[in-house]
Amino acid sequence: MKDFYSRAAEWDLEQDYERRPRKTSKRDKEKSRLPIKTAEGAIEHVAESIVEDESDNPFDSDEDDAEEQSEDEIVEKPKPHVPAKVQILEAKEELARIAELINEDPEEHTGLFKRLADMVSETSLPAVKKLALATQVAIYRDIIPGYRIRPLGEDDMTTKVSKDVRKLRNFEQSLLAGYQNAVKVLASFVKPRRIAKEGDDVEGLKAVAINCACSLLIAVPHFNFRGELLKILISQLGRRKVDDNFVKCRETIEKLFSNDEDGIVSMEAVGLLCKMMKARDYHVHDSVLDTFLHLRLLSEFSLKGSKDSIDKHGDDETIKGKKPKMKREFRTKKERKLVKERNAVAKDMKEADALVSHEQRDKMQAETLKLVFGTYFRILKLRSPSLMGAVLEGLAKYAHLINQDFFGDLLEALKELIAQTDPSNSSEAADPSDSTDEPDSLEDIATRNITREALLCCITAFALLEGQDASKAASTLHLDLSFFMTHIYQSLYPLSLHPDIEYNPNKPLHLPDPSTSTPESAQNNNKVNFQTPTVLLLRCLQSTLIAKGANAAPPVRLAGFTKRLMTASLQLPEKSSLATLSLLTRVAKQHGRKIAPLWNTEERRGDGVFDPLAQTVEGSNVFAGNVWEGELLRLHYCPKVREVAKEVEKVVAAVK
Repeated sequence: MKDFYSRAAEWDLEQDYERRPRKTSKRDKEKSRLPIKTAEGAIEHVAESIVEDESDNPFDSDEDDAEEQSEDEIVEKPKPHVPAKVQILEAKEELARIAELINEDPEEHTGLFKRLADMVSETSLPAVKKLALATQVAIYRDIIPGYRIRPLGEDDMTTKVSKDVRKLRNFEQSLLAGYQNAVKVLASFVKPRRIAKEGDDVEGLKAVAINCACSLLIAVPHFNFRGELLKILISQLGRRKVDDNFVKCRETIEKLFSNDEDGIVSMEAVGLLCKMMKARDYHVHDSVLDTFLHLRLLSEFSLKGSKDSIDKHGDDETIKGKKPKMKREFRTKKERKLVKERNAVAKDMKEADALVSHEQRDKMQAETLKLVFGTYFRILKLRSPSLMGAVLEGLAKYAHLINQDFFGDLLEALKELIAQTDPSNSSEAADPSDSTDEPDSLEDIATRNITREALLCCITAFALLEGQDASKAASTLHLDLSFFMTHIYQSLYPLSLHPDIEYNPNKPLHLPDPSTSTPESAQNNNKVNFQTPTVLLLRCLQSTLIAKGANAAPPVRLAGFTKRLMTASLQLPEKSSLATLSLLTRVAKQHGRKIAPLWNTEERRGDGVFDPLAQTVEGSNVFAGNVWEGELLRLHYCPKVREVAKEVEKVVAAVK
């Protein structure tokens, strides 16, 4: 005890006193409030305690604040790293839950559209973004109605409507906003990015976005924002590089053309394609033009048109330009009123059923046809080397829809193309001073198949005449096709020696030429209506030799082509020789008397000497010669060729 008091001098009494807590008032500071009356009728006074701000205390030091901040930082722990597999699994579960709720009752879960969009933008994992995009497309395909939704303005939203109508409007506007945002997101992924972060699967996201756009365009082509989806696809078709995305977009456009019933979607897509090709100066892949061959107007449209106009339906029953008056059926006033009401009801029902009228479809297809012909004619004028084959194939297909106003310009363009493919004309027109342009011309020749182009020009010219009515063609049309017939006659010998006359890219018979940069088979894999040169030649010969009526061939032309075809059959491959001799059998059955003097020397009409190398049929003096090739064809290595050659001679011998 003495020691305890002896050390009293060492105590720091003031410091101990200062460290003691201050005595607070017995009652905390309160803020009085108005009395309230409880449910039992008692009146109670409620007081709200005032919490003092600790920052106002002058005794608080900076060191204490620093200690408190350090304690808070220690409490806030960093978020744990979630593996990518776990994030993907959680995203799948969340997407499945959202999809199930929306499909169960779309009108009650309109807010989930925004949640779907947030899952694409918030996550940094490409796999989760792909899953969210695919889920969005699947949901929209299921819940999109079979009609277009009109965006409502402020006035429409403020109008008084019933509860059910308001609920439907809210759902439609939410669906439209979510769908618009989804289409914008797809377009953003397709656009090339200048700066890409590491780990971003840009190409993978682009492929998924293109597949989603194609799926939406095929499933709901009638819905809003169709133009934005078409722009996504057509932007990929404007590239010269052919990859999986290009093929997917092209096949989608072709399927869209084949499935379009009213023609509105086709007209919009063709318009965008034409604008894209014109903006790129027609530097596109030739398979883009081949998509026009899938338009339904090829088989459904009956009028004829050009790049500027479309012919109207002819009035066959007109008399001096006026329609005859029809005998009106007598109806009473009551009957007329009843018929009028029925017609009004039928019109409303037709609009409600969304039936496609023939007038509307013909109007859309007429505008589409003008766009197609305009594109074809511009490419013919530009002489684009890589597109000439596709344009000529398209014109040959559309020949029956070309009107007379388009004949003159088209035939002149075809003649110029054939003149360019003639090697004799090109060699004579060549100038030594133009040696600097030689690489370009060689490259153009390598990309163009001039033999095929010349045959397609002839087919198009003959199809123009065959596509018209025989009576109108004889009276109003003055088509001189002798130029094309002469070209075919001159091409028979070179074609018989052509190594690729039976070439088919789907069934190659030989290895590709190693000197070419790209194999020819790779260039023509996407041909829609690819035909071998033999088939093209036979189509030309059939139009030349087996025409009937006013277009029937004269004896000199028949004999000249028969003689040259028999000579060419000696050099042609087996299948081509069989096809040529079969054609001659048909010619002999139809025009046997006109070509019989070639086999019977006693009935020879011509004087002088036969010229087998003449450039024209008339200059060959064909009736001065005879068909000696039949004796060699009897000794052909192929037994089928020997049989067909004997069949030709039997048909000619049977002619009296």
